[in-house]
Order: sequence, then structure tokens, then C-alpha cells
Amino acid sequence: MKCYECSKTGKETDTVAVCIICGRGVCKDHLVREETPIWEGEYSIKLRCGMGVECKLDDVNRWKKILCIPCHKALKENY
Repeated sequence: MKCYECSKTGKETDTVAVCIICGRGVCKDHLVREETPIWEGEYSIKLRCGMGVECKLDDVNRWKKILCIPCHKALKENY
């Protein structure tokens, strides 16, 4: 998969992550990895932390998440 942002400028750069909001593939130059605001609501999947122990929602909210730069900018503008 190639980086969505790079492809807009004609470059072909391999993707290293996928934005958790829009699903775009991004390279290391076009991603932001940081803790995001706590998300209200529930996740549609059950996560397992390992050894059959289910994760708590509080554990998930503290994970650093990867966003593309446009989604990160929109998120920052709205919180």
C-alpha cells in the first residue's frame, strides 16, 4: 500500500500505518501518533489484552493512536 498523501503529489511512498479515523494509509512523514481525547461510546469489537484477559475501556482510551495529518488537524480544531 502506498501513502495517500504522497500519492497526491505523485510520489510513491510505502505506508507504515493506517489512520484510525479515515482509514487512509500514511507514511512516516504524514502521520501523527499521540494520545487522543477520550472517546465516548463503545467499541464495536471486544479487545483482549492477552492471556484471555479482556481490556477495559479505560485501557484502550490511553493508547497512543495514529492519525493522518488532515484528521489530526480536524480533531485538534474540535477539542
